[in-house]
Amino acid sequence: MAYRSFSLIPALSNHLLSDRFTQMDNLFSRLTGERPIADTPAYNLLKKDKAHYEMTVSVPCYTQDELDISVLNNQLTISGKPKVEETDANEEKDGIKWLHQGIRKSEFSLSFSLEHRITIQQASLDKGLLTLQFTYDIPEQEKPQKIAIGM
Repeated sequence: MAYRSFSLIPALSNHLLSDRFTQMDNLFSRLTGERPIADTPAYNLLKKDKAHYEMTVSVPCYTQDELDISVLNNQLTISGKPKVEETDANEEKDGIKWLHQGIRKSEFSLSFSLEHRITIQQASLDKGLLTLQFTYDIPEQEKPQKIAIGM
């Protein structure tokens, strides 16, 4: 599992060579045993003001009990583990039979190194988007202070 800091670099998926990059990533992933980058969920990071940030992670089809968010030693980890369904793709259940099952939900884990001043305020899940609200707290002694000049 690779750890990463929050990045402001745009995703490579919008790049002209993204398909070639994905193929190379899959090849190296098979050689090294690491998960391909494409297997990790996409995320957005938004700066609302000087102290408030928002991270949105795309987790379609995941339910609240299939997701886990934890912070340990300034390491934020977001992981998803889908519940295993005991049905075969060719098996009929209640008169319903899968003809094609192309949407896959696989286990994932995202990790980010957090600065010690970052505090997660809340997390919410709505329509396949996991949203984390967090603040960047600066202690009073580290904030700039205005000193009045006396006469």
